[in-house]
Amino acid sequence: MRDNGPEGAGEGVSDVAPAERDVAGEVEQVGPFRIYLGAAPGVGKTYAMLSEGHRRLARGTDVVAGFVESYGRPHTEELINGLEIIPRMVVDYRGRRLQEMDLDAVLRRHPDVALIDELAHTNVPGSGRHEKRWQDVLDILGAGISVITTVNIEHLESIADAVEHMTGTKVRERIPDSVVRKADQVELIDSSPEQLRRRLLHGNIYPKDRIPQALTHFFRTDNLIALRELALRFVADESDEELLEHLQRHQSQVLWETTERIMTAVTAEPGTDVLLRRAARIAFRLKADLDVVHVNIGDATLPTDDPSIDGLRELAAGLGARWHEIEDDDVARALVSFAREHQITQIMIGSIQRNWWHMADGGPILRRVIHEADAFGIDVHLIARRDPPHAKAPESSENSSHG
Repeated sequence: MRDNGPEGAGEGVSDVAPAERDVAGEVEQVGPFRIYLGAAPGVGKTYAMLSEGHRRLARGTDVVAGFVESYGRPHTEELINGLEIIPRMVVDYRGRRLQEMDLDAVLRRHPDVALIDELAHTNVPGSGRHEKRWQDVLDILGAGISVITTVNIEHLESIADAVEHMTGTKVRERIPDSVVRKADQVELIDSSPEQLRRRLLHGNIYPKDRIPQALTHFFRTDNLIALRELALRFVADESDEELLEHLQRHQSQVLWETTERIMTAVTAEPGTDVLLRRAARIAFRLKADLDVVHVNIGDATLPTDDPSIDGLRELAAGLGARWHEIEDDDVARALVSFAREHQITQIMIGSIQRNWWHMADGGPILRRVIHEADAFGIDVHLIARRDPPHAKAPESSENSSHG
């Protein structure tokens, strides 16, 4: 998904008209590391990177092509024209002459921005300091040079195995997720499966001899749909984290319902595991994250170091939820503050906790949670009690023997 927002690191707003300068001054500049992410080869990542390079060059930024792979695509090769190209390093390897990015040459040239294609690429052995291109990029960033680069979703370490299983194609080049998450901006270059297959048929992605196999293997429609969803989800997660960071940084009092975020409060009361499983099922159906919060009150009359809490913590991990421990004598305040800070849209509380919810010097906790959450537009749900079959107490011997 293309983003037409501010585009440049190290670029001021001196070319902005005076009447617009006050507004422009509030626009945050994109940081030094930008990634164009694609669901599959051929979506247009390199084209987008080169187009961005030309835009910055036109505004007076010092831009060079550190390494660009055109794969013989005419439109891509046209965009390379007009850019300064750092000469490649030629390496003899197993009787072949191969070309790699010359890291030292990029560092010596020290431009404002370097365009570097294929972040997950494996360097030819003996061609430089590092095994992987992403390691070269980290060196370039460390030298104070901004980098615009490209990568496909299949190469992320956390996703590569799933892609291999799904497509039957080995993913040989992988990149740690942490490197991609270091980027100041990850921009998705999107394309429908139908459009990608048409581009493949027209010879705009692979040479003609590779097209038939690609169409029946990696570029099958079902594979492309799944890859696209993986890319969309990754970028959505990144955007969600950026939104939370922005709201926390600016101390926004507004609830942004861009997606559902569910929180459940747990205690050592018997049956809380039922509440936790119920909340996890609801979160799954809503495709929402689940945060589990346990407030340590510090009151000797309440269970604080209970084995059941350890069990709940393990259960939360097994359900894919995030566990949080909070130290606060004011439970209602702690829960609602957490919900606001993490942009929670729904709080789930179990009726099994009804006795515990009244144990507070400040009054009934549940009532305060509902009242304070309502003031910030956060829904509170009371989950009905569901006793397990073994919970029923056996009848006493007096009742059973004597009637």
